[in-house]
Amino acid sequence: MCGVSPVERSSGEQQRRRCNRGGDRQANAALCRIVQSVLRRDPRTQEYLKRRTSEGKTRPEVISCLRRRVARDLRGVHRAAGCGRVVTPLYNGLVK
Repeated sequence: MCGVSPVERSSGEQQRRRCNRGGDRQANAALCRIVQSVLRRDPRTQEYLKRRTSEGKTRPEVISCLRRRVARDLRGVHRAAGCGRVVTPLYNGLVK
């Protein structure tokens, strides 16, 4: 949808992923803004960031996970709106 699907960029022993560079770049920029604002304001998302970094993930890797989460949520809202269903607000933060 927005170029947030992971693409392997592993080398040797190191297993890494990066965002797909295809897709809608404006939508990807909007996802980045959403994640950054929620990270600044939502304590649950900040706790998620701390927990994942203590597990060994880097901050950019955690932000990629959050962007994928937002993209999945938005896709669900978009599909619900297309079917004529009532769409509820997205979140009170990214992490449940």
